[in-house]
Amino acid sequence: MGRRVTTRRRCPDGFRDAVGVLEFWRDGVLGVRKRDGTLVEIEAETLVAARIVASPPPRG
Repeated sequence: MGRRVTTRRRCPDGFRDAVGVLEFWRDGVLGVRKRDGTLVEIEAETLVAARIVASPPPRG
């Protein structure tokens, strides 16, 4: 928790990616907070890939 991650999940029309901070993983659901503040909830059974990524560079 608290690490920046990138995720890829299956959707009916293909795949979707989400990059952000992993806030929780409970009851088969991951919560990823994106840079714009939105929370993406991902069903673990749809997850096909995930990894920890570096923090973004500071914005000017």
